[in-house]
Amino acid sequence: MIPFTLGIICFLLSPQEAGGGEDKPDVTPVKSATEFAGLEFTDKELAELLPWAQENIKGFQALRNVPVENSLAPATLFSPHRPVSPARSISNFSIDDLPSVQRPQDLKELYWAEIPTLSSLIKTGQVSCVELTQLFLTRLREIDQQLHCVISFTEKRALAQAVLLDADLAQGKYRGPLHGIPYGVKDLCSVKGTKTTWGAMPFKDQVLDQDATVVKRLDEAGAILIAKLTLGALAMGDIWYGGKTLSPWNTDFGSSGSSAGSAAAVGAGAIPFAIGSETLGSIVSPSTRCGNSSLRPTFGRVSKHGAMALSWTMDKLGPICRSLKDTAFVLSSIHGSDPKDLSAVDEHFDIPADVSVDGWKVGYSAKLFEKYPDHATVLAELKSIGVELIDTDLPDYPLWPLMIILFAESAAAFDDFTRNNLDDELVEQGSQAWPNTFRVARLIPAVDYIRAQRIRSLLMRDMNSIFGGLDAYVSPADDFTSLGITNLTGHPALVAPCGFEQNNMPRSITLTGHIYGESQLIALGRAWQEHSEYHLQRPPLKPLDETGK
Repeated sequence: MIPFTLGIICFLLSPQEAGGGEDKPDVTPVKSATEFAGLEFTDKELAELLPWAQENIKGFQALRNVPVENSLAPATLFSPHRPVSPARSISNFSIDDLPSVQRPQDLKELYWAEIPTLSSLIKTGQVSCVELTQLFLTRLREIDQQLHCVISFTEKRALAQAVLLDADLAQGKYRGPLHGIPYGVKDLCSVKGTKTTWGAMPFKDQVLDQDATVVKRLDEAGAILIAKLTLGALAMGDIWYGGKTLSPWNTDFGSSGSSAGSAAAVGAGAIPFAIGSETLGSIVSPSTRCGNSSLRPTFGRVSKHGAMALSWTMDKLGPICRSLKDTAFVLSSIHGSDPKDLSAVDEHFDIPADVSVDGWKVGYSAKLFEKYPDHATVLAELKSIGVELIDTDLPDYPLWPLMIILFAESAAAFDDFTRNNLDDELVEQGSQAWPNTFRVARLIPAVDYIRAQRIRSLLMRDMNSIFGGLDAYVSPADDFTSLGITNLTGHPALVAPCGFEQNNMPRSITLTGHIYGESQLIALGRAWQEHSEYHLQRPPLKPLDETGK
């Protein structure tokens, strides 16, 4: 059973029950609660607040009697501060820019192909949508036995889509670069006719009779959903009710969380791309563990309708891919406003063509890279393509205390879950797991939550000021400061491999861009990545790649 919070215990006591008379109520319990919150009131002040607080408790119960779904957002909306200076203008990709490629003798060579290559083969009719779908379904079933990255296969749906898309092509109807491209989605996004388990035992049989907006938009773009992929229980870590999702690079390690299955499947060459989500590192971290090239878009760039809510002001959906170039093709199909998600906005986005980044200004912290010397090769590589590096300090705020925003919102999203003691059914327990996090969050004063949001406004203001003189900011992906700040401010970020550790696990770099500046950011990331070979490496785990190259 969950304990009542300290404040509720105190406020539920009437003056008589607390041992005091009508004229002199015993305020000792209330005093304990206020002291716990770091406040000092006189006994007279405590006696005055007690009756009102008791009335509030009755009101709280009335509010709790009104049913609300996890997906229902608060009336207050979060919006990132718009940039103080516009992003650079860049040339736009044209469908005529697809590469000229030939069908390989063995279709297994396409396991590692980028989206433009697959798209060219589909568009020219050299490979059918059905063939490509069957190829990756087989591959995904194979690697799932080792990596435990799939919750549900959507084979029937996928093959029906593939047949329809082949018929469209036969009639001259081509939907664009994602036509016939298989993909997977993190199982916090709802899909009609499938389970949506959120990776958690209490929801393992949950069916939501709707398609998430991101799934609808990918359907319209011609992408083919072949599986719903694992996530740590309620979007934390890589442990779900079916076990632990592993990294294809070294199965002694989990794939991190919470987009665990999305990252593992793409990293193992089992799907060309997947949809993940991030609140505080859930795209960046598993992409690092699995060697992916991924994008966490600007907050509000992609609709969250149909996705499990953890933090209404921090949750973001984005693509996990083979290359940074590929992220643009996916984002182009999924971004935009949505009447079912009022935080989703219409902001212009172009798929960037190959552009010169000579003279672009990229911020970095010299002190930080001294702590991560193995990542410093990226600085030299950026210089080699003409980038000007500028030593830059990020704003200095109490970052971890600001995370009460996440904790308070997640506890609110799962309020009924906690009250009904369903948290006891989660696989992973402990002081850092969700059940205790939800309980502790009930002791966060509303006033301090709002103060944290006000400080967040200062943080956004300062970040936009810094970015006024930069095209991007580069940092090691493991750096919590840049990760935490940019998830609070809503800035977009790319993550991509930049080498390997002695244990054969990848290490990654993060490039952060302007609010709504994904076109510019991807152009920069693509320019750097096409002058390196980190993203071309393949995990050595058999049977994923017999050569280990």
